[in-house]
Amino acid sequence: MAVGARTILVVEDNADAREALRVLLELEGHLVEAVADGAQAVDYARAKDPDVALVDIGLPGLDGFEVARRIRSVRARRPVLIALTGYGQPEDRQRATEAGFDSLLVKPVDPAILADLIVKLEIPPRGSRG
Repeated sequence: MAVGARTILVVEDNADAREALRVLLELEGHLVEAVADGAQAVDYARAKDPDVALVDIGLPGLDGFEVARRIRSVRARRPVLIALTGYGQPEDRQRATEAGFDSLLVKPVDPAILADLIVKLEIPPRGSRG
């Protein structure tokens, strides 16, 4: 893995969007796992301790807010959680913050903004529980 690279979990039910994010992040040198639903995301985050999780809010079944709450119930600081949503109003941002997200990006995600955000994130050390 390249210097400055992160382990990143992408949670997106749309196969094309999931694959596009995976490829984009891998081209930036990150190690990426991509899953299609919330239950897989929670299981992966608990087992593998990624640095960052990009989580679609509009997942079927276990939505992104619930994914964030479940991850935060076990891990207070890791991973850094970034919500992906089509909505970016102040109330959407507030709801994401209340669920445990550290940041919110509105879809379609601008690759340059995503890359810049990941570089600037303060990632807690591996094994940190807050």
